[in-house]
Amino acid sequence: MLMKTQEKKVSRKIAPDKSTRMLETIYGCKWSLTVYQLLARGINRPGEMVRNVEGLSTKVLNECLRKNTRFGILERLSYNEVPPRVEYRVTEFGTKFMRVLDELEKLQAEIDDEL
Repeated sequence: MLMKTQEKKVSRKIAPDKSTRMLETIYGCKWSLTVYQLLARGINRPGEMVRNVEGLSTKVLNECLRKNTRFGILERLSYNEVPPRVEYRVTEFGTKFMRVLDELEKLQAEIDDEL
């Protein structure tokens, strides 16, 4: 009597498309990590951000903020005041995403220590 063995087949693992693209885009923007630091310090208005970071222009900041808002990492809050006031804050998803970034930084530190 022959015994048939069942083989478990494993499908090829593919990197998650959307999150990988998001990570590349955020790390590709040299100002995103700086913006996260500013928000952590309570600096959430674009004009204040530009004044606190040497070399950061309003145009580049706005592009960076737009990317982060489009990915759902940041939320834009617009107040109906004169003069108009706009603030940014980290979303719940953004908090989770930043934990991933923190883990990547820890991994990089471990790699650097080994070298």
